Amino acid sequence: MRYFLGADLGSTKTHIAIADAAGQVVGFGKSGAGNPQSVGYDGMLQALQQGLQQAITQAQIPVTAVAGAGFGIAGYDWPSDRPLLAAVIDKLGLTCPIGMVNDAVPALFAAAKEGWGVCLVSGTGCNCRGWDKTHQREGRVTGYGYHMGEFAGAAELVWRAMQLVSFAWTKRGPETALAAALVDYAGASDLTDLLEGYTVQRYDIGAQAAPLIFAVAAQGDPVAVELIRWAGVELGEMANAVIRQLDFADLAFDVVLVGSMFDGGALLIDPMWQTITQLAPQARLVRMEAPPVLGAVIFGMEQGGLLAAPAMRQRLADTLAVPSTY
Repeated sequence: MRYFLGADLGSTKTHIAIADAAGQVVGFGKSGAGNPQSVGYDGMLQALQQGLQQAITQAQIPVTAVAGAGFGIAGYDWPSDRPLLAAVIDKLGLTCPIGMVNDAVPALFAAAKEGWGVCLVSGTGCNCRGWDKTHQREGRVTGYGYHMGEFAGAAELVWRAMQLVSFAWTKRGPETALAAALVDYAGASDLTDLLEGYTVQRYDIGAQAAPLIFAVAAQGDPVAVELIRWAGVELGEMANAVIRQLDFADLAFDVVLVGSMFDGGALLIDPMWQTITQLAPQARLVRMEAPPVLGAVIFGMEQGGLLAAPAMRQRLADTLAVPSTY
């Protein structure tokens, strides 16, 4: 029996799963953050080794039994990263073909009907990647957030909300219920104190405040509603950039949504989808349900020359037991 490995290395956790050639998941491991930008290459190696040991112990196989491995790595942003990442993975003792991609890409394997399309991420941050049908051409944005004008994950949404609250304070913009909500959230005495504390870093108002913005919008505050609409349009424009790079505009393909921001529902998704379908009317909307490591396993199968048919994908999903906190 041949076995295939998938690894999802994120900024908060690392998941590793092993499946056999029939699509049965036989081993799973979980460890800490594996993004080398946050934990360094030594931390990445430690996370991989811990997760791998758990997975192969559960699978009751040696690491040399793995016939193909796929790695989705947060922090794998540029070609120059590859040699350093490969040097870490080489220390795992794998003897099989290995594939490495940015951690946004495995969602296409896991959720896109045909294993290709566009993946749009909006969680703490935002990102967008795409792969064509041949898996030879990749489309992307920088993944560097507001520095490059790429919006909007939760961090960028809150960043913009604080600007709008400051506009209300200076009379540059309209009054908004976001001001009182953020004052209360931070524990500030008033709006002036909030803005002073924010600028001198006395108050930490980051991505965790994003649900508050959706709550204020749900109450009908025009500024909050427009802010979320803006975020949706910006996400759509990120997807459209990748669609143009890959010449997808006239094709039928899946756009896979990944991340907690999309829990905000129609206020965010409707303007995003309208923006995308103006360029690519045959695009199909898919919400990522399975954990990303499932896509990494499918990617690993491809490295080993095994293409996962829909029935196998379903079997992988049915047999992959991941803690609910993934």
